[in-house]
Amino acid sequence: MVLLRRVIGDALRARRQGQHRTLREVSSAANVSLGYLSEIERGQKEASSELLAAICDALGARLSELLREVSDTVALAEHLPGVLVPVADQPVAPPAVRKATNRAVRQVASDGSVAVQVRQDSPLKATLRSTRVRTAERDVVCAA
Repeated sequence: MVLLRRVIGDALRARRQGQHRTLREVSSAANVSLGYLSEIERGQKEASSELLAAICDALGARLSELLREVSDTVALAEHLPGVLVPVADQPVAPPAVRKATNRAVRQVASDGSVAVQVRQDSPLKATLRSTRVRTAERDVVCAA
């Protein structure tokens, strides 16, 4: 199951890192503690709409842009089996097998503008990594 707060955190982190800014710089500009911003980026805390707006403002982005990116990521994930809804009949592997396979990317999807990699951490938890596809990459993805 995908946690929306993790997808939002990934999108915020990607924007911040794309600007080559530190957590300290963004937390100061958004008037939020560095630790709390870090927890939001890691998907450990659920940010309020007011806080998301402040963080987006500090990043020079519109809240609608961030939410559109998150929406695109979740929309792609909806088409991958067992990502948003746990597969009920999926057998639970022994701990040693789970440990060996947890870090493997299970599925990849792209709609031409967003690419999503899914890592199944457990039957009830998946990690999504989304990336915007640049124009040159988009041509390659669409041709495949």
